[in-house]
Amino acid sequence: MHARRLRSGTVRAVSTKEQPEFRATLGRSFALLSSFRKEQSDPDLFYDALARDSAAQVESYLPLDGARVLDVGGGPGYFADAFEARGATYLPLDADAGELSLHGRDPGPRTVLGDGAALPFTSGVFDVAYSSNVAEHVRDPWKMADEMVRVTRPGGVVFLSYTLWYGPWGGHETAPWHYLGGDRAARRYTDKHGHRPKNIYGESLFRTTAAAGARWAGARRTDGTLTDVRLVPRYLPRWSHGLARVPGLREVACWNLVVVGRRSR
Repeated sequence: MHARRLRSGTVRAVSTKEQPEFRATLGRSFALLSSFRKEQSDPDLFYDALARDSAAQVESYLPLDGARVLDVGGGPGYFADAFEARGATYLPLDADAGELSLHGRDPGPRTVLGDGAALPFTSGVFDVAYSSNVAEHVRDPWKMADEMVRVTRPGGVVFLSYTLWYGPWGGHETAPWHYLGGDRAARRYTDKHGHRPKNIYGESLFRTTAAAGARWAGARRTDGTLTDVRLVPRYLPRWSHGLARVPGLREVACWNLVVVGRRSR
């Protein structure tokens, strides 16, 4: 059973059978990874699929109906559609106004411009603090992660997902040449396409690792701010989730890592 908070503020118990099911299957992994190849050519297809999957994955940790969700680095409104379809009150925050209106999307009336490393909210006001594929674009992602913990209420969920540098997509559009160095990969991209990549290594793209996420998660577990902390490969089937516990191998095999935990105090 789950406790579902209604918009009136009352709480009722609901069966887990009422919750939309999230299944980390091989078919789901194949569909997501296939859509990633169309990010530039068909962004609606890519972002719609990712947003719906993300909302379902978050709901597997906490019911979204009536939940207050902060999306750090929310970008255009695809994620708003997916979370609000499940009954959440969704608030996106981004440091770049251009990102919020990409692909002609309306960022929505609750959109906030701000710094993820200094969130402009009081402590404990959100049921879910969520961030998708933003940490690799932040110079100090773990400061941002600490801020996400701060603004989450006790019992709420912190969900941080990011692309691993040593994974196949670590260099984003410069992959797989990032394995030879981020600067070299950016130069190669510029020479080939006649313009710089959107994600510039050392400026807007950084070397994020599973090991760093594991250290941060361990520190939050130790200081008592998070409980039930898990490291999960975001896009891979459930039977492969053990990879996230294998140092070295996880850096390449997991592609994208979720660090998720429940705020304990």
